[in-house]
Amino acid sequence: MFWMRIKITVAVMLPLLLFGGCADNRELEQDDVIRIAFITETFVIERWQRDRDIFVARAKELGAEVLVKHTFEDSEDQIRVIEEMIRQDVDVIVVIPHDKDALTAVIRKAKDNGIGVIAYDRLIMNADIDLYVSFDNFAVGSLMAQYLLREVPSGKYVLINGSPYDHNSFILREGYMSVLNPYIESGDIEIIGEIWAEGWRAEKAYEFVNTLIADGNEINAIVAANDLLAEGAIKALSENRLAGIVTVSGQDTELAACQRIVEGTQHMSVYKPIGVLAKGAAEAAVMLAKGETPSANYTIDNGTYVIPYLKFQPVAVTRHNMMDTIIRDGFHLLEDVYRNIPSEHR
Repeated sequence: MFWMRIKITVAVMLPLLLFGGCADNRELEQDDVIRIAFITETFVIERWQRDRDIFVARAKELGAEVLVKHTFEDSEDQIRVIEEMIRQDVDVIVVIPHDKDALTAVIRKAKDNGIGVIAYDRLIMNADIDLYVSFDNFAVGSLMAQYLLREVPSGKYVLINGSPYDHNSFILREGYMSVLNPYIESGDIEIIGEIWAEGWRAEKAYEFVNTLIADGNEINAIVAANDLLAEGAIKALSENRLAGIVTVSGQDTELAACQRIVEGTQHMSVYKPIGVLAKGAAEAAVMLAKGETPSANYTIDNGTYVIPYLKFQPVAVTRHNMMDTIIRDGFHLLEDVYRNIPSEHR
């Protein structure tokens, strides 16, 4: 689909290992390097820095050049950068969308120019993208709720959802509500407050929880849709001497969150092995650039198109399995996670 221009031709055997693709001879320019644009919307969330670094390293191993672009949580800027990448005639665009609904037209322009497009960990709605690469976000939400229910089978719950511009926020909510709804209907659980935190900002969670406490509400559990939101909620709980008493979820297993988990103020997070995701996306991008079709294990409807979906599975992390997940995988170092915990209590 995305044939490279021919100057000096050589026969290239594509590796069988990439997604089970078939070997095929391609005539490529010796001096024509695959160029991939990796466009992120923020580095405020710690994990995006990991995604970028792993993606770039794997793409380089496969002989590709990566142009990393940061668009500062601004859809207009993201559109401008994608248009710039189209003018530069990159082979593939990999994008973490800021607004799920804002990129339809510019993605159509990219496809019209023969450029492959991959939505990275956030779905782009109503756009004819080639591939969506992400974790099972419904499962992420389900894991949060399942843990909270084991610890707090009845009581007053608060829901702190992610950004309303992020499609994942809605899938996460579907996941935890699928678990919580029977308990809500039976009256065992009462939802006393719910917000959507624009930009996934910790301060939104902090302000919301502070207000609920100031208004005299009892809180037993908080579904925080990621670790930054958990951080904001726990800051408010701490200021009101409730940290560790109220059970709090999260996701992304950021270092600070893992520290809170072993210290007892945050109770769980959801680990998403970013190395698998980022490497998979880089391999898929190189395949697209070479005219191959990456395999996908699922599909997903983005409102207009049914998109191939390369989906990976998440893992719930608590203080009980921190060693067997985060530390064993080298995601964080033991001495960093347990910095404030004496060795005899690890």
